[in-house]
Amino acid sequence: MTNSTAHGLVVLDMAGTTVADDGLVERSFAAAAARLGTEPGTAPFDAMLAYVRATMGESKISVFRHLAEGDEARAREANAEFERAYGALVAEGHCAPVPGAREAIAALRDAGRTVVLTTGFARVTQDAILDALGWRDLVTLTLCPADTGPHGRGRPHPDMVLAALLRTGAANDVRDIAVAGDTAYDMRSGVRAGAGVVAGVLTGAHAEDTLHEAGATHVLTSVTELPKLLTSLETAA
Repeated sequence: MTNSTAHGLVVLDMAGTTVADDGLVERSFAAAAARLGTEPGTAPFDAMLAYVRATMGESKISVFRHLAEGDEARAREANAEFERAYGALVAEGHCAPVPGAREAIAALRDAGRTVVLTTGFARVTQDAILDALGWRDLVTLTLCPADTGPHGRGRPHPDMVLAALLRTGAANDVRDIAVAGDTAYDMRSGVRAGAGVVAGVLTGAHAEDTLHEAGATHVLTSVTELPKLLTSLETAA
């Protein structure tokens, strides 16, 4: 059913936005790089790591396709190792919410908004994070790139944001969607989906100028400021 709230659908990124990254992406990449024949401490490894940092927020399989230079088998093998390593770190307890994130999500829901969590990770890793945090029932829907259809396109494509709208029916117009994330890829995804609010947060990968350059309509210290922002925008309107 369509939500009557002005910003009825809120699409939130996970790692770096609602979930503290704690360097897990880079630590997991070190394990995956070996599958690409690259060892830490070498120039090729440093170049690959720089690319991983620059593309934070993008679908991980897309990142590994680039690093594997089109070799699909190697890309999938490296991605599987990355997801395995990340899942193992989560299972060891290296996973925590961004301070105040759970309360912010609850405030969004209490205001009548539908909240969807999205990620560039595979479903198995997303589920491991949700289980570790006890967030299975926290939001209406969770999405990963594979949930968007046969092509499984992640950010910077708009697919996850639009899939959230199609699956929930929580907005009358794409301009009634609010997107929040910590990377340029989150911002581009929100812009391409036509979201009215595309909010960058400073708890993750990218700095304020990078977020603005990628199309952020607002930049917040953290996702905890999002409920107040949306309420103030609606009051002003």
